[in-house]
Amino acid sequence: MGADEPEVRTTAGVLRGEQEAGLAVFRGIPFAQPPVGALRFGAPQAVRGWDGVRKAVAYGPPPPQASAFGMDALNQGTGDDWLTLNVWTPDPGSGAGLPVMVWLYGGAYSIGMSSLPEYDGGRLARQGVVVVTLNYRVGIEGFGLIEGAPANRGLLDQVAALEWVRENIRAFGGDPDQVTVFGESAGAGSVAALLAMPRAAGLFRRAVAQSVPGTFFSAELAADFARAFADELGLRPTAADFGTVAPSRLPAAGDAVGAAMRGSLKRWGAVAHTSVPLAPVVDGEVLPVDPWQALASGAGREIELVVGHTRDEFRLFMALGGMLGEVTEERAAVALEVFAPGREDAYRAAFPDAGPEELYELVNSDWLFRMPSLRLAEAQIGGGGRAHFYELTWSAPGMGGGLGACHGLDVPLVFGTLDGGLPAMLLGETPPPEAEELSARFRSAWTGFASGDGPGWPAYDLEQRLVQVFDTSPAVAAYPEEASREIWRGHVFGALPLVGQSLGGSVAGG
Repeated sequence: MGADEPEVRTTAGVLRGEQEAGLAVFRGIPFAQPPVGALRFGAPQAVRGWDGVRKAVAYGPPPPQASAFGMDALNQGTGDDWLTLNVWTPDPGSGAGLPVMVWLYGGAYSIGMSSLPEYDGGRLARQGVVVVTLNYRVGIEGFGLIEGAPANRGLLDQVAALEWVRENIRAFGGDPDQVTVFGESAGAGSVAALLAMPRAAGLFRRAVAQSVPGTFFSAELAADFARAFADELGLRPTAADFGTVAPSRLPAAGDAVGAAMRGSLKRWGAVAHTSVPLAPVVDGEVLPVDPWQALASGAGREIELVVGHTRDEFRLFMALGGMLGEVTEERAAVALEVFAPGREDAYRAAFPDAGPEELYELVNSDWLFRMPSLRLAEAQIGGGGRAHFYELTWSAPGMGGGLGACHGLDVPLVFGTLDGGLPAMLLGETPPPEAEELSARFRSAWTGFASGDGPGWPAYDLEQRLVQVFDTSPAVAAYPEEASREIWRGHVFGALPLVGQSLGGSVAGG
């Protein structure tokens, strides 16, 4: 073994990684057995040990993916060892005691993989932390509520990875008592869920939730979606029946249900307008209660928390759907009625100069990400804990500058991965200097928080409501979305119900 091939002994065996720009990097480390065959749709099982030295230089294969962004093409024939993680460390060895940051990717609980270039942990790790990224099951494999299988298998995968970190990260230079989980979108929803899960208690000390989705499903709603997936396949919604479908083919059933959801408002409620048929399930066991209720009851009191969102959360989805400049007054009125029933007049009064497109974007942003994120921080405070809040208001220069401070813009800024792939779409082929400056601020805030020094701005409280505003000229100011906060005062976020009865499984049963 040369100096460019660092070795680390884990509880399962010896790993050999590689040196990259002053870091030791280990990729594709299994933290559980492949969840296929007899283990499919089960809780993750402890990884089997190995003799000799195992090379850890390539990312593991991603879990089966939905078709969004062409992700399904990225895991054709790549293997079934989906449950792996990756480690970047500036100082491998049991004595370093560095803070640890564990990343959970987003992707509507239907797509996502740790091997995407924007999740490269190198720049964060060079600021003196150990960075861990991981794969967890998404789609029906991870979140479908299937008879004969535990609920929230994707969340159980995350717990298994955090247990691996607790047992092994010291050997990589990390401190198992200084673990921060951080995630964006569905990853932030996962962070929120972990805060509410008894099985995750004690596995992390700090948490960062970037753009928390409000979509958590009741068991009744999740079971009805499972029936719709099964109907699409001509099966029963059981582990035995779903197990007859190849993993690579199963996401197509989720895609088909998602594409037809808009016609089922009377059955599935507001979530029917999102085309996202999967989410964490408040099943009473794995996830006993929703995160807002859990935190308000003090479940996260001992966890330090950073929460935030972008200003123009929904703009990205409008751009990708070809809706910019296309929103009619009728469509805006429907969105207000669906997502903010009883609050339509309040929106029009609070934003008197807003046209249909702005109102449509505002109510979608508020219902899906902005208000759930704010309420999570408020719940943490109500339960006796502390929370720091932020909003990203810097407008992305990519796609002609029309994206604003859109959903996902914070991810390349936090990782410092500013070119190629999705970052290039958001930031342009040549990121401007202010993107690098803003990224440095994000990285310093996140790594400072992970190290116990705080993110660099005051905690949020219910009187002053001070937040960090990330922009070209960052500032600490009163929460900028006061109008939306007032409109949503009194609304209770929680598990979304099944609104109407399942109509014999007809997805478009309206």
